[in-house]
Amino acid sequence: MQVKKAMFTMSSPNLAGCPEERFPEYAFVGRSNVGKSSLINMLTGIKNLARTSSDPGKTRLINYFLVDDLWYLVDLPGYGYARIAKGKRKGWDAMVREYIEGRSSLFYTFLLIDSRLEPQESDLRFIGWLGEKGLPCCLVFTKADKLSKSKVQFTIQAFKDEMQKKWEELPPIFITSSHSGAGKAEILSFISHSNEEYSHLLEQDKK
Repeated sequence: MQVKKAMFTMSSPNLAGCPEERFPEYAFVGRSNVGKSSLINMLTGIKNLARTSSDPGKTRLINYFLVDDLWYLVDLPGYGYARIAKGKRKGWDAMVREYIEGRSSLFYTFLLIDSRLEPQESDLRFIGWLGEKGLPCCLVFTKADKLSKSKVQFTIQAFKDEMQKKWEELPPIFITSSHSGAGKAEILSFISHSNEEYSHLLEQDKK
């Protein structure tokens, strides 16, 4: 799949303010400073679609981007940034979890993980929560260009080892670099096939 157009449509402070459920949604979430905005820009091919910032925790709302008038890419607030007041962090976490658990048109959650770091407790907690709730997700390892391939694989294997303690089947895994474009084709192909599956499910519901 090649993205032909993408545009920011709206922001919402909570689930109730999200747009009408007309299209499948794919949410992107991860620790603050994981490279989420850069990845969104890379996937859509629009340099400044999602604003990148050196200030972690800048995304504070549920941000919607309509892609090819077919699906929503949803940018969620990051987690795990210590300098944000604890009360605000809890509020954002609650908002994110309410959206992920309560949004029926959300088809997949893409959890972004910094490939340079060993498994972080906040990432393991979040993916553990997704697993407990039975919510469809994918793992996206970012900034792969910063390390050798062997070191990236070492990080991924460390995550797999942790997850296999509780997961019977691991979610899809993507390795990405916003700098080189690695992983773009694979993620967009996955979303394209998921869109077809979403349409098929809608047709079944109408019968």
